[in-house]
Amino acid sequence: MAKPILSDKQWAKLEPLLPQYSSAGRPWKDKRAVLEGILWVLRTGARWRDLPSDFGVSPATCWRRLHQWDEEGIWLKVWRQFLAELDRRGQLDWSESFIDGSFAPAKKGATASAKPSAARAPSGWWWSTARVFLWETTWTAPRRQR
Repeated sequence: MAKPILSDKQWAKLEPLLPQYSSAGRPWKDKRAVLEGILWVLRTGARWRDLPSDFGVSPATCWRRLHQWDEEGIWLKVWRQFLAELDRRGQLDWSESFIDGSFAPAKKGATASAKPSAARAPSGWWWSTARVFLWETTWTAPRRQR
């Protein structure tokens, strides 16, 4: 395997949060190798097909698992778990927060009342952001004393 991106300590925190899969057929690829491959692509900005073979997993496996874990809400669960841990340590200041926004320019020549294509739907990013926002606004984090 390639030089690890995650330390053993980091992996020990992440491993229990990732789903355990079993199969009567072909065994599932090692979760750590898949996650390392995903992180390599995200860190470098490289194309999936440029994932080095010494990770021991195919680019298609990493891509599929990234999307599968997103659909199953695994990334959100991991993020929430780490936020909760930081909050328990008193390392978060909940009085200050930021919202990320994406902007798309209006296309020239489009009429103001033109309907968007029926085939278009809000992206997965939009739904993830909405889920996080709803969770953050309904979850009552324990406030630390100042």
